[in-house]
Amino acid sequence: MSQQVGVTVLGSTGTIGVNTLDVLSRHSRDYRVVALTAHRQVERMLEQCRAHKPLVVAMSDADAAERLRGAIVDESLDVEVRAGAEAVAELAALDEAQIVMAAIVGGAGLLPTLSAVKAGKRVLLANKEALVMSGQLMIDAVQASGATLLPIDSEHNAIFQCLPQPADCNAYTPSLQNYAELGVEQVLLTASGGPFRTRPLDSLSEITPEEAVKHPNWVMGQKISVDSATMMNKGLEMIEACWLFNLAAGDIQVVIHPESVIHSMVAYADGSVLAQMGQPDMRTPIANALAWPKRIDAGVEPLDLFKVASLNFEAPDFARFPCLELAYSAHQAGGTSTVILNAANEIAVEAFLNKRIAYTDIPRTIANTLERVVAVPADNLDTILEADSLARETATNEIKAF
Repeated sequence: MSQQVGVTVLGSTGTIGVNTLDVLSRHSRDYRVVALTAHRQVERMLEQCRAHKPLVVAMSDADAAERLRGAIVDESLDVEVRAGAEAVAELAALDEAQIVMAAIVGGAGLLPTLSAVKAGKRVLLANKEALVMSGQLMIDAVQASGATLLPIDSEHNAIFQCLPQPADCNAYTPSLQNYAELGVEQVLLTASGGPFRTRPLDSLSEITPEEAVKHPNWVMGQKISVDSATMMNKGLEMIEACWLFNLAAGDIQVVIHPESVIHSMVAYADGSVLAQMGQPDMRTPIANALAWPKRIDAGVEPLDLFKVASLNFEAPDFARFPCLELAYSAHQAGGTSTVILNAANEIAVEAFLNKRIAYTDIPRTIANTLERVVAVPADNLDTILEADSLARETATNEIKAF
């Protein structure tokens, strides 16, 4: 690269954000950290300001921003500090950054991600909820602005790597392609099955938050770890894949693969099945999307096939993973159903982590919320945000009634 490419990291203090900064630090001659955002992790943000010297940072929590501002002044760091959700969305569209890592967890990531897309950035999408909630609205914004939307979730990035690659990368985004015309017949979306894949069904109600956040293969935040255990994460990923790659739900088969070595596969009309394999390390998809179409060092150990030795696959069981079935149903229903699904799940997972409900109450809360909140066409942002708010309120009331 002839000059440094500016990068903004939304959600820099989370797992994806930290891994992104690790990859960027390995290529500091090619990339410059322009802006960072977080919610309330002041100490980690301060450390990142010391190490990466961004021009500006934003904390969505006002009190956290004030504390960070004081620490920045005390250390005489030349970093501007902004506060509030609007500031986070503003930083997503900064002129100085050409690439935006969208790694804010949950529905809070929708508006900043949409801001980056509308600004025509190369958006590295780690926030699956943004597409689950806004779907067509986001894809329309991509087409209107000329933004490039590249997937960071290990499964979606694997699919992306296995799909036909364009001759002109500057005029390409996966969600606007017709892959059926290129011979794609099916996408095989892999899932580890989480920590309870073989646990007796009659003991699922006894699962504790401490057990649920211990993923067997990946190091992730608490919310995503619980979603992986319930396989809601895979349901959201199925919905995201439909929008990312212009596919129908029937084109996507979820496959449980406990080793997490194959990150996903694409089946073609000629009988070929292409798989992307690698260590379960998020730095690989981050580096892939950051430098695409080039390849750069991600700091990840090579895959030792002799150590892996064997690979296993099985079909998901909806009796064990009812959240996955709820996701398929919500996507089929369309409109704001997926908004309601996501909002109810976020409320239920938070309640479970705070030990207010049982593990098996998570799908129960989601199902009841989907039943009580009427879905409408998701044709504008206000409607989407209203559905999100109503679903959160309804899910909260459902939990109180348990």
